[in-house]
Amino acid sequence: MPGIVTFAEQRDGALRRSSLEVVSEARRQAAAFGGTVSTVVIGPGTESLAAELASYGADKVHVFDDAAYGSYATEAWARAVASVIEDAKPAVVLFPMTAMGKDLAPRVAARADAGLASDCVALEAKDGKLKARRPMYAGKAYATVEWDGEPQMASLRPNVFALETPDTSRSPEVVKGSADTSARAKVTATESAAAGKVELTEAQIIVSGGRGLKAPEHFSLVTDLAEAMGAAVGASRAVVDAGWVEHQMQVGQTGKTVSPSLYVACGISGAIQHLAGMSSSKFIVAINKDPDAPIFKVANYGILGDVFEVLPKLTEAAKAHFASIK
Repeated sequence: MPGIVTFAEQRDGALRRSSLEVVSEARRQAAAFGGTVSTVVIGPGTESLAAELASYGADKVHVFDDAAYGSYATEAWARAVASVIEDAKPAVVLFPMTAMGKDLAPRVAARADAGLASDCVALEAKDGKLKARRPMYAGKAYATVEWDGEPQMASLRPNVFALETPDTSRSPEVVKGSADTSARAKVTATESAAAGKVELTEAQIIVSGGRGLKAPEHFSLVTDLAEAMGAAVGASRAVVDAGWVEHQMQVGQTGKTVSPSLYVACGISGAIQHLAGMSSSKFIVAINKDPDAPIFKVANYGILGDVFEVLPKLTEAAKAHFASIK
């Protein structure tokens, strides 16, 4: 039976939340396609991750744990995933829409001669066929797409698809895979962000700052609130272009696309470029002194006020709230 194959991204031996979301969605869709939910995980020592993948819905875990997979290399990893697809002949293949997923999924699709729908925010299966909903034109419109032929390949936006409740009683079939690990390009070193920072694309709460903060020394108002709430810190393009913060913190069409449970926009006007990256957030709170700011059109809650007065009060309230529940 055809079944579903997913790709699970891991970092330093730990599975990304977005990978578990993809496995969870595959489990929910599995009844429409029959067969098994198979997951591919690549990297040295990753066999230990099989049990966690199974708890979220994987029936079979294909492990490529050769030492040559110590650093991500597009060609070698694409061969590994494609080899599983060639053997399993699944009806559906799902990837997380992470930086790695954006790079890997199109290359695997080319090898599998399959169509790829990227950045999907909803899936629906009927009679063995998949329909996907995805944003277009910087999020101003949504398209429903279907596939001709199989496998039907899609990448799923992080923080949109719910995690299944893990079932630790599930036991997976583990298959050790092998593929050609040669590559024309080789990663010689990686530099990671400071430890302890919450990854923007997987954060449940994000506090972002914009040009309304007026100067880089005022950006600490945003980071203080984020720290008090246990949130990740984001920024608008104007702030990044001005050199106040690093590009990795940029939310928007040319930055990162995020879908947290709560997005707090501080002094951000709401240009189309920024809205494209955060409008799928479940709840949006906008703080701005301009009543005509476009951000209020997408916000669930708006605070019409000066960020220099509002943010310190919110930070104190957040500290008091979290201290009371410890």
